[in-house]
Amino acid sequence: MDPISRAKSHQTRIDSLWDFDDPAESERRFRDAANSERGLDGEILTTQIARAVGLQGRYDESVALLNELPDDEDEELRVRVLLESGRVINSSGGADRARHEFEAALTAAEAAGFEFLATDALHMLAIVAAPNEQDALNGRALELATSATDPRARLWRASLLNNMGWSAFERGDLPLALQRFEDALVAREEHGKTSEILAARWCVARTLREMSHFDEALAIQLQLADAHRAPGSTDPYVDEEIAACRAALNENDPTAS
Repeated sequence: MDPISRAKSHQTRIDSLWDFDDPAESERRFRDAANSERGLDGEILTTQIARAVGLQGRYDESVALLNELPDDEDEELRVRVLLESGRVINSSGGADRARHEFEAALTAAEAAGFEFLATDALHMLAIVAAPNEQDALNGRALELATSATDPRARLWRASLLNNMGWSAFERGDLPLALQRFEDALVAREEHGKTSEILAARWCVARTLREMSHFDEALAIQLQLADAHRAPGSTDPYVDEEIAACRAALNENDPTAS
């Protein structure tokens, strides 16, 4: 199998094992999977053990796992080690040092033709960059994801548009933020999970409220509340937005409900 096809195969397996809402369970899954593998396949899985460990705040353990891996024998492994090293360094407070790792990962991934990993590296570079650099880096990542032949790399579009939406929101460019959130929603509806689609709709509604379109924002949030009506399924962020929209409507019109 050629390196690009092999990297795609690895990513498919990695995706099947990850639950980012439960890094402890993800760690268990990756350890179980790695125990049954030898050589490169096991080493690739170990990079994800390190990521899961880092997400639980065990930074030194994560670094130790990555340091034990060879990073000069296989280009995919090298890129993944750089990415996960950058992530744990950033999580532990070293954004400047993390940037060096992400830049090296991007260079290596682009040279090897790993579209998904190159987009991931650009996405992480945007996270650690200064605010005035983030949009350009996310824009580069979006261009790469949009033109990618790897379907998995194309799935980055929704996350990148979401990040670009929040960048625009935070600097007060609300029309642009709304456009980006609406584009992210379309991308989520094409390929996303139900939870991701609901989150994308929340972002649209949140921006509409910020633009004083309270009726539109409230209507979306009420629909989202209905989507969370299953027993034990509530969303405090939706409830908070409903309250904020109703308060704004009542402030503008005391007869509004």
